[in-house]
Amino acid sequence: MKRFWEHINVLPDIIKLIYPRTCVACGQKLVQGEEMICIPCRIQLPQTHFHLMPDNPVEKVFRGRAKVDFAASLYFFQKGLRVQHILHAIKYKQNKKLAYFLGEYYGTQVKDVLQKWQVDMFIPVPLHPAKLRQRGYNQSAEFAKGLTASTSIPTRTDLLTRTVYTETQTRKARFERWENVKDKFAVTNTGELTGKHIILVDDVITTGSTLESCAQVIQQMGVDKTGVLTIACAAHH
Repeated sequence: MKRFWEHINVLPDIIKLIYPRTCVACGQKLVQGEEMICIPCRIQLPQTHFHLMPDNPVEKVFRGRAKVDFAASLYFFQKGLRVQHILHAIKYKQNKKLAYFLGEYYGTQVKDVLQKWQVDMFIPVPLHPAKLRQRGYNQSAEFAKGLTASTSIPTRTDLLTRTVYTETQTRKARFERWENVKDKFAVTNTGELTGKHIILVDDVITTGSTLESCAQVIQQMGVDKTGVLTIACAAHH
């Protein structure tokens, strides 16, 4: 019987040999103690530090379009580079643990700023129920839950819904993106937002159309302050 358990115990090591764990950013093999992203990538990934910069480029995206009091992103996104690999793994390779992991990591960085700002809750940008069934999870919600883990600010996924199934935004121009998401969101428990400080959470911000639309909808319900946090933002902002 002892021999049997010894064989069982070496199984994880055999699996690692056949399917070595690799860094989601660069594809290199992870060494013991590394999780998801290797240490060199963690050091080299292009962090924005926008949470420490008032009037930063992500905040400027919303100027004249939506009242956003605070906005920041963890990383700069550039096509074909490591941050794109991370986003791709989260969105298309079923790696929901990675979204949570990044939220937890980013939460440790932004915690003090959010406490000062007296944030009441995170609200992730919702997926349409059909898209949610298709993907199996909402990557923005997983990122938000990771933020909750390290900041203790609750994530609420029951207050904002996407009412219309929209086609992908990837190849749309700015105005087309806005037309695609305008009037596509609705607030459910309306009374719970009055006077609150809300952070909207998404995976990536390019033109800001989706977040702008969400901000306008929650502000109609008497939200006092609105902020935005994302995993990445386009590097040209």
